[in-house]
Amino acid sequence: MAFTLPDLPYSQDALAPHISAETLSFHYGKHHKNYVNKLNELTANTPMASQSLEDVIKKAGAGPIFNNAAQVWNHTFYWNSLAPAGGGDPKGDLAKAIEKSFGNVADFKKKMTQSAVTLFGSGWSWLVKKPDGTLAIVETSNAGTPITGSDVPLLTCDVWEHAYYVDRRNDRAAYVEAFWKLVNWEFAAQNLARK
Repeated sequence: MAFTLPDLPYSQDALAPHISAETLSFHYGKHHKNYVNKLNELTANTPMASQSLEDVIKKAGAGPIFNNAAQVWNHTFYWNSLAPAGGGDPKGDLAKAIEKSFGNVADFKKKMTQSAVTLFGSGWSWLVKKPDGTLAIVETSNAGTPITGSDVPLLTCDVWEHAYYVDRRNDRAAYVEAFWKLVNWEFAAQNLARK
């Protein structure tokens, strides 16, 4: 059983003008696909080849298998964190949870923007639910992912340069600003509701 590249939840041009079809053709069609191919190469003829992606991530711990498996998982989660008709503000229980943990939605967005823009090097900025039910913003470097710990990821912003270089060159702040116009609050709310 080989790991497969999940379909995008929308067409490659659906996020334009905020994220171009050209960016998606590279980011999804080359980078994400490469992580899948490399993971299959690294796990071929091993017990990991028949395990779930999450199990591989948790068992691998570190190194090339972890890096590629976690990047497959992180990218799939990221694509779902975006939606063509996204943006605006969260509603319902998610909005209440954000207000409880951050004061208000505007302050949350400022803090997550700061996290994403200032994260050194490559990585991810995440909105997570902590074991006590509060929400927090966490950063992971490189292929790091919250699923190796006790936090439940709700939403992520990919701040690897390949997420924005085609459209924004080295302007990460402009990319993060565009992220808020695409953010998929429904996906985050579904993750929040999970036990």
